Amino acid sequence: MNPPKTDARRHHDPEIRGFASDNYAGAHPEVLAAIALANGGHQISYGEDDYTAHLQQVIRGHFGATAEAFPVFNGTGANVVALQAVTDRWGAVICAESAHINVDECGAPERVGGLKLLTVPTPDGKLTPELIDRQAYGWDDEHRAMPQVVSITQNTELGTVYTVDEIRAICEHAHAHGMKVHLDGSRIANAAASLNVPMRAFTNAVGVDILSLGGTKNGALFGEAVVVINQDAVSHMKHLRKLSMQLASKMRFVSVQLEALLAKDLWLRNARHANEMAQRLAEGVRAVHGVEILYPVQANAVFARLPHDVSARLQKRYRFYFWDEAAGDVRWMCSFDTTEDDVDGFVAALKEEMAR
Repeated sequence: MNPPKTDARRHHDPEIRGFASDNYAGAHPEVLAAIALANGGHQISYGEDDYTAHLQQVIRGHFGATAEAFPVFNGTGANVVALQAVTDRWGAVICAESAHINVDECGAPERVGGLKLLTVPTPDGKLTPELIDRQAYGWDDEHRAMPQVVSITQNTELGTVYTVDEIRAICEHAHAHGMKVHLDGSRIANAAASLNVPMRAFTNAVGVDILSLGGTKNGALFGEAVVVINQDAVSHMKHLRKLSMQLASKMRFVSVQLEALLAKDLWLRNARHANEMAQRLAEGVRAVHGVEILYPVQANAVFARLPHDVSARLQKRYRFYFWDEAAGDVRWMCSFDTTEDDVDGFVAALKEEMAR
């Protein structure tokens, strides 16, 4: 059968590679095949379709019998909806200072979600019960936003990964203070691959109440989900999702992508590969004199410090971002489609620019 015709034309060079973000990668072929499979005919809109119904079974297989998925468009939308679901109008969320909800979401949790973020500096992107206690106080003080949620990111924005016991300790500590726990899992698959445990081991099994489940960074075309684990912690999720402009009319095309990733092991295969490429990159970079790796490489990110002029020249050959430009810190991300040749070519280019 001939492929369907289209008037669209390719406007990019598919041979160009980079290390700026795992969002730069395209969609995995198995995900694209799933979208095509879901196409054709009519399905009820706004989430009453057969694909979204089946997704619930898949999600419960990963996150327990009480879990319920609410597909959304993107990660910021997932975080805002999830945090709104577990806070009152006067509620606040304790998070790491480096958390995506604080640094990279344009104030959406506060401006759109109407909640207060109480941030804590961390050495490695990870909260601890002791760090949480820096902001966990004043519940009866009407002059202060009430701490109601602890939000952690797994894996963190600095590429580090919480252990199962670390998340268990956070959940026990938060629950003892009457707070809920939200997990930003935009790269949850990479964390599970790094720990070599199922996702349930550090979510429902240890007390996480609600999470944002990532898909886009792990091979989806678009789409994430809010996964409610503790049904007693939330109310009116359907209304919150619609109010937050995250209700897809043709939701089957979001749900079938998540099914393609999660029904078997595509999510894990993609994450393991991205992690392995990051390890390969880190090994190559460590051999380059004058380049310092800043944090443990535990998932698919490598953070490094090198001379600013070297980074500026290297960026003309490979796209990547400065993390702290004044300090010379950069971030290199690997994705499910990063190849060994990509990594080796980048390391060779780095060596060339360092030698200039």
